[in-house]
Amino acid sequence: MSTATDFKTLLDNIKIDNAGQISKRYGRITKALNQYFYNLDSKTANSLQVGSYGRFTGIRGISDLDMLYFLPATAWPRFRDRQSYLLQVVKTEIKKTFKNTDIRGDGQVVVVKFKNQEVEVVPVFSNEDGTFTYPDTHDGGSWKVCNPRAEMSSFRALNDDRKGHLRRLSKMIRAWKARHEVEISGFLIDTLCYNFFSNLTEYDDKSFKSYDQLSLDFFTFLENEGDRVFYYAPGSRSKVSVKKSFNKVAKLTKEYCEEALSATSENSRNLAWKKVFGRPFPNYTTKALSNVNVSEQFIEDQYEMNLYGHVSIECEIRKNNLLEALLSNLLGEGHDISTNRKLRFYVDEINNISHPYKIKWKIKNVGDEAERRGNVRGEILDDEGGSERFETADFSGPHFVE
Repeated sequence: MSTATDFKTLLDNIKIDNAGQISKRYGRITKALNQYFYNLDSKTANSLQVGSYGRFTGIRGISDLDMLYFLPATAWPRFRDRQSYLLQVVKTEIKKTFKNTDIRGDGQVVVVKFKNQEVEVVPVFSNEDGTFTYPDTHDGGSWKVCNPRAEMSSFRALNDDRKGHLRRLSKMIRAWKARHEVEISGFLIDTLCYNFFSNLTEYDDKSFKSYDQLSLDFFTFLENEGDRVFYYAPGSRSKVSVKKSFNKVAKLTKEYCEEALSATSENSRNLAWKKVFGRPFPNYTTKALSNVNVSEQFIEDQYEMNLYGHVSIECEIRKNNLLEALLSNLLGEGHDISTNRKLRFYVDEINNISHPYKIKWKIKNVGDEAERRGNVRGEILDDEGGSERFETADFSGPHFVE
């Protein structure tokens, strides 16, 4: 397939597939609150969908939904000094509709926890300047101000100027976040993509066939951002916190993009892009590929994912049974593993994970030589009891161990 078709397929694969369910949940929550505060049955009045769903940058599997609920001005005297009580009232009224759903107050929001996602409901009072005042129950209670309409308006305007590329890039970066387990919020992703496109006009007249170069340019931009504590959100200029530095993973991803752009075969190209965006990026499939043993397995197909803790692995490289180097040192010096070496991969560190647990391994060979040999691999293998895996380096090319 062409570059344009591949990236169109990527975006199609990550498109939200339960919009109807989401809309119904928003509607039922809104109706429950409207009945109490306004004596109305409307499912749309007095609420605003915000967050990634409101900015149209969410992707399939979206788990966090956000909405503002506009309280009547007449309710201000009742709740002015009772922020916790306001959240309790909102929780109680929503509970009447969702009797068997876990609902709780959490600082500034009421969280409605469904099986596949959470809706955070923020009760707000509207201000004349277009901002909203919302409750904060911490430290005895206070009121804070937010301006999501300005954020969404600025984002929408730049997306229009950039012919839709801004929203598409934001969605692609969410796929990257999932693939690499990057600790970065959706709001920060949208802010970074906004900053990237703010003064960049060269893609305004480009199409999907340029999305390979666009990806490289974005991760180059991301790598060069440096370590920052926060960014200013578009429109509102509110602070968007950086949970953890993303520079190293951005640098690694930039190298994957370069690998894809310099690939000598379409299969190698697509495999490189899958390293960037994960499973949603399409496989390269032709009759010529039928002789290649593509047997890759994915852990998310075998287990429900709930990521936490930290695991690191190391590798001993031996020649003639003598320890030659550790892989971490070799990579740090910019060297590759030579052929005809014996490799011992082992679990080097496990943090915040308690027994019992299982260890599984995945070894995958990538590139033209692996395809020629019919030795792509990619199966998920059980650990044999020692938290280690023995392999051999028989030929040159990219190899991945998880």
